[in-house]
Amino acid sequence: MKREFLKGLELSEEQINAIMAEHGKDVEASKSQLTELTTETESLKAQIADRDKDIKSLKKDAGDNEGLSKQLTDLQDKYKTDTETLTQQLSQTKLNGALSTALTGAKVRNPKAIEGLLDMDKVKLTDEGKLEGLDDQLSALRKSDGYLFDGGKQVNYDPAGGNGSDDSDQVQTLVDAFK
Repeated sequence: MKREFLKGLELSEEQINAIMAEHGKDVEASKSQLTELTTETESLKAQIADRDKDIKSLKKDAGDNEGLSKQLTDLQDKYKTDTETLTQQLSQTKLNGALSTALTGAKVRNPKAIEGLLDMDKVKLTDEGKLEGLDDQLSALRKSDGYLFDGGKQVNYDPAGGNGSDDSDQVQTLVDAFK
């Protein structure tokens, strides 16, 4: 979606920004799903190729039953290990995708910097795709390091004494102190 299209519909800048922000969330979610599926597909293709190779090898060695039994046991162990590794990789990919989406939704300025500050041992992905333990850490970071988050535009910011009106009282007090 392009801003020019939305401007052509005569939408206000505020409406365009809101639409683009929501569209950005959808795009990030789609990207994480694509990455997740691509990783899974590549892993499955590699596993299938390995298994085909092993089956061909077994067919050649089918003459010796004891050797065949040992090879079969070895291959079963190997496949079990491969499956566990693939499951861990897939879980990590899902966690990374969900984390990226959540950080984008939290209006983080630099997701990589925030990831370095998070205790990832406390962040878990539930079966529903929700992240547990992230909100507390983000709240703490928002309080301690608020500059890492996009707070939007701040309007009418007028710090006390920023216009110099309070300075005359302080200058006079200093003058009196040195007398």
